[in-house]
Amino acid sequence: MRLAVFLLACTATAAQADHRLTGRDLDAGAALYSENCASCHGADLEGQPDWRTPGSDGVLPAPPHDVTGHTWHHDTPLLLAYTLKGGQAALEARGVTGFTSGMPAFEDALSEDQVLDILGFIHSTWPEQAQEVQSQRTHAAE
Repeated sequence: MRLAVFLLACTATAAQADHRLTGRDLDAGAALYSENCASCHGADLEGQPDWRTPGSDGVLPAPPHDVTGHTWHHDTPLLLAYTLKGGQAALEARGVTGFTSGMPAFEDALSEDQVLDILGFIHSTWPEQAQEVQSQRTHAAE
């Protein structure tokens, strides 16, 4: 019986991690994306031109959030931290140094739930295979 309870608890944790971006308010996420993200990442999630080439300051332009970018390659906790704390702080918290991120922190402007709505909106635009890869990476990170 204890084993069954333990296995159920582990399954519930994995399921919860898998569903952080499901059931979000996608309309609110789209509106918040438009207000807070589109000026850099594009109205259609297309990112800035030449986003893989650093500028003269060494900072990469804002990447696309559609499937042509790499957002779906990252786990949800990293995307959440990257948005709330800013790119530099999020990467340094994971031990990544020597990389300068141009992503500002939004923790003073957006709540965690609002960021999750934005991420849910972005997630909803990806093909099913990209959504599944992102979900698997989230499971591996948590």
